[in-house]
Amino acid sequence: MTERELRAAFTRHEALTPPAGPVRAAIDRVAAVRRRRRQRVRAAGVALALVGALGVGLPQLAPRPSPQHAPTVAGPSTGLPTGALNLLVLGLDTRSDGAPPSADSVLIVHIPADRSRPYLISLPRDLEVKIPGFQRSKLNAAFAYGAGSEHPDRSKGYDLTRRVVADLTGVRVDAGVVLTFSAMRKATDVLGGVEICLPQQVESVHTRRVYPAGCHRLDGAASLDLLRQRRGMPDGALDRDRNAQRFAAGVVRQVAEQGALTDPVQMSRILAAITPELTVAGNMSVPDLLRVVPELSSADPVGLSLPVVWPEVPSSPTSTGETGGLGLRADPQAAPAFLTALREDRLAQWAAANPERVTRLR
Repeated sequence: MTERELRAAFTRHEALTPPAGPVRAAIDRVAAVRRRRRQRVRAAGVALALVGALGVGLPQLAPRPSPQHAPTVAGPSTGLPTGALNLLVLGLDTRSDGAPPSADSVLIVHIPADRSRPYLISLPRDLEVKIPGFQRSKLNAAFAYGAGSEHPDRSKGYDLTRRVVADLTGVRVDAGVVLTFSAMRKATDVLGGVEICLPQQVESVHTRRVYPAGCHRLDGAASLDLLRQRRGMPDGALDRDRNAQRFAAGVVRQVAEQGALTDPVQMSRILAAITPELTVAGNMSVPDLLRVVPELSSADPVGLSLPVVWPEVPSSPTSTGETGGLGLRADPQAAPAFLTALREDRLAQWAAANPERVTRLR
């Protein structure tokens, strides 16, 4: 067939060609859906370190921190990690009276080997544990013991807490982040507030502000006020841990909505706010850990807590939300199965079998 005959054939059949507009629109819609999904999944990286660990991957956007508070990353990049991974996140509520900082929020972010979705596991700060080199005490004291009182070293505080958590759970801690409550407040303001969904009303004993049940977009000061509340709540500090999980989930949603991970200006503002108050440590580099985030099938986290029981005296949390001098104990009935599921990377099955122990994040 000659070129002229080919042109004539194309001309005769041109009317049968479907309009390009609808086809192009359909392609654009599919591309937009896939792009939004990639952004949502990548946003889970923010939840892994409550925004903080992102500074490790983008140091050129951050101001140079002072040597005393400079983030540290252990080990060079070793390739894409495989298997289940665990990130330890410690939230410090620094005190104005000069006392050593304690880890009032202890969170394990577990990423299963199948990369299905992240799990946020709260360990109560009042949990009675064995601290190597020290007497038995509450979990939040491990950071203060390790950091020291004269010139507190956050890296050493993290390391001792990591050893306690590893002994308690039996899992390897791959990396960790230490973040002050002040840094979380600043990051929340940079994000324009974070939506936190509460199953019940919370009244602040510090500001007398009332947070009704339901979803609220809170600024940094209000978020920090809410995260500090334990007194007068049904489960005391355990309810505060659940609200910390809800805050982390709200950060994920906010970052996904704003596309902050792909916005250099927004990311620079976040890093400028939190880098001086961020410490990163671990047995592997956090950039390697965050490289698994795009593999996640879902960025929506699942909130869980170590099953615990109140000590015999008192048998329930006091009106101040404290548990007395004894500290909480791991539930001898439920905790072993939970920890086995964590070690064997079977949290999805455990959560399905124990829905009443899953924190409602929204």
